Amino acid sequence: MSVVGHAPGLVATGEELVVTNPADGAVVGHVRQHSAEDLPEIIERARSGSLVARALSRHARATVLENAAALLGQRSDEVARLIVAEAGKTIVQARKEVARCQNTLKLSAVQARSNAGEVVPFDAFEGSETRTGWFTREPLGIILAITPYNDALNLVAHKIGPAIAGGNSVILKPSQLTPLTARLLVDLLVESGLPAEVITTVHGNRLLSQALVSAREIRMVSFTGGFRTGEAIAAAAGIKKVSMELGGNAPVLVFGDADLTTAVARCVSGSFWAAGQNCIGTQRIIVHESVADRFRNEFVAATSRLTTGDPSKESTDVGPMISEAAADSAQQSVEAAVAAGARLLEGGRADGAFFPPTVLADVPRSQCVWADEAFAPIVVIETFSSFEEAVDLANEPEYALHAAVFTSSLSTAMRATRELEAGAVMVNDSSDYRFDAMPFGGAKYGSMGREGVRFAYEDMTQTKVVGILE
Repeated sequence: MSVVGHAPGLVATGEELVVTNPADGAVVGHVRQHSAEDLPEIIERARSGSLVARALSRHARATVLENAAALLGQRSDEVARLIVAEAGKTIVQARKEVARCQNTLKLSAVQARSNAGEVVPFDAFEGSETRTGWFTREPLGIILAITPYNDALNLVAHKIGPAIAGGNSVILKPSQLTPLTARLLVDLLVESGLPAEVITTVHGNRLLSQALVSAREIRMVSFTGGFRTGEAIAAAAGIKKVSMELGGNAPVLVFGDADLTTAVARCVSGSFWAAGQNCIGTQRIIVHESVADRFRNEFVAATSRLTTGDPSKESTDVGPMISEAAADSAQQSVEAAVAAGARLLEGGRADGAFFPPTVLADVPRSQCVWADEAFAPIVVIETFSSFEEAVDLANEPEYALHAAVFTSSLSTAMRATRELEAGAVMVNDSSDYRFDAMPFGGAKYGSMGREGVRFAYEDMTQTKVVGILE
């Protein structure tokens, strides 16, 4: 499979990047690379695109986004199969991502049509009784969007949809591992009526990213990825807006009064969706000692029934990781934990890019599979005896995105939602639930801004006040 016909625009003359299928190594397509030397041309095109984007009416922006959502629906099978081939997601998971992307584009259209500003009640302040006015939401200018491989379609839409809705132009730098899906989405937007210069898609290495991040003309950097890269971006960005989603290590608390059948089923799905390459995926399951044995046995049994293999098959539950290197790294993390005293209950050995769903118990707190984001199909089961201990264990890592709680007690659930340090807490569901309209972001270290269409849109616009003295 190869993607051709990308919208005319910036010409790349560098080396050709070969995109391969992580499941079998087959060539999926090729993209030419840009370099840091191309920065002036990249910025100039984006600056021109900014003028074009700003001039588009709200109706025009919304219509483009709505048309793109409809077009994506018409081509959903083609797009889903590209996600399978390029990112290794199972076909079932890829179809769900396409549906979510449609929703993200539609939600962006709603913001374009409706979130234009508000009346300012000047006369609420003494001495301003004869003033009236309002504020509008105006585009920032050029948005740099740097996107990851794990949701190669929808996480791109979460950046470029709100940016377009707000009248901005975008420099899009998708993951080097999944550039074709991003390019296809841009093609669909252009086919839906978006002027081609509004989005400038670039591909290149770390030096290109550094040049873009530090460019003075960029008004905002929206980044999803790892902590080290995020720290480098924050240091280099200068005076501009920066929004980051840097990963998580989601804890799930299972109390003694929980519906264990539901908890097991939800946690298995939350742990191993997208081969664990999911920033809100369940990683640490902390279970009350009174039900720990039953939960552990049922969880391991359910995990063992999952099918790992060809992601293009409808029956496959877990596809490959993004690369053999990623699977090898996951295996090394598991081996290190076992060497330090952890018990391996299921899985644990890579086969090429495939890494089976893996369950560990009694993991020392010093091990990375407990303390850091695994970003792999690895889950740790731990026990607790008191509410306070459960919350302390859950809150140990210095960063957090989502957490979850299983309990039949409303009081326990509400107390947990107050005391868990996370950007969201799901009750009686897995940590990996996300609705694209909700605010999405982390807590504690690395928390910078929020995604979720309305919240990203507001980050990507700035207010302008108009005040009139009668």
